[in-house]
Amino acid sequence: MEEHDPMGARSPDFIVPPCLQIAVMVPCYNEAGAIGKVVADFHHALPQATVYVYDNNSNDTSCGEASAAGAIVRSEHHQGKGFVVRRMFADVDADIYLMVDGDDTYEPTAAPAMIQCLVANNLDMVIGARIGSGEGRYRPGHVLGNRLLSGLVRILFADEFTDMLSGYRVFSRRFVKSFPLLSGGFEIETELTIHALELQMPIAEVSTTYRERAAGTVSKLRTFSDGARILWFILELLKQERPMRTFGLIGLALVLVAVMIAYPLLGEFLRTGLVPRFPTAILSVGLVLLGFLSIACGFILDTVTRGRQEAKRMCYLSIPSTSTRLEICRASVEPTTAQP
Repeated sequence: MEEHDPMGARSPDFIVPPCLQIAVMVPCYNEAGAIGKVVADFHHALPQATVYVYDNNSNDTSCGEASAAGAIVRSEHHQGKGFVVRRMFADVDADIYLMVDGDDTYEPTAAPAMIQCLVANNLDMVIGARIGSGEGRYRPGHVLGNRLLSGLVRILFADEFTDMLSGYRVFSRRFVKSFPLLSGGFEIETELTIHALELQMPIAEVSTTYRERAAGTVSKLRTFSDGARILWFILELLKQERPMRTFGLIGLALVLVAVMIAYPLLGEFLRTGLVPRFPTAILSVGLVLLGFLSIACGFILDTVTRGRQEAKRMCYLSIPSTSTRLEICRASVEPTTAQP
């Protein structure tokens, strides 16, 4: 992650050109008590943006509230935040994408600074790192889970983010259109982060205020079940993106166990040339063979992963960056000078 001064992005000298299309994308499931305010606040914070609300089978008045506030309302029938984000990324066409939850817990006034940080520094993703405001804004389990999961990703994938699970993010077009989204639920934030880290995209983090949910709304995140799903998803991504590390460690562990089992037999074999406890010796040899087989699988899968990462990188690079789109945008609005 590149280091950027988020306050520098607030400079009044830098203004996002109106010709850049900004899409505010709001996943929504039973947020009638907050969604209208969220839409209105982001219309006020980003007057040039188009606000899209993607309803995920709400059984309250969320759709009506969002539409009345001026949002474009669409639906995704597959239940789960990951399915909603997949649909938003596929359907919406823009230069800059801002994704935010519909529970009115994030700070809309931080949106211009986050967008300016992305455009001014030619980034592909800016995460709004949550800083709490008010009592009861976090469940203790959510805080602990976020720290544990963020720490695990930091160790496994060299992540420098402090809030990997934040739902408040700004993306470039080439991030959105090159992202092969696979998850279906709350694992989506983890997948977004690791995708950026794997392709070594320029990314940054900006501190934003996080407040209590609006009255009458409840969190859809289940601390233990969703936390377990996110943890399992991280391990799956480790297997997929770091196969040599995964299968290599498994192979070394098997070899180490085999050596520990065979060590008591080694002295007797050196003294007499006989192998006592023959089944134990067979088990030890089998573990060694499995260990080396696991290491060999790691080598093979690492080569496959490298090719897949190169293909994703080429797809990513085939899409113009934000700075390129900004230059095209400025050139299209500048008056042409008549030639003598």
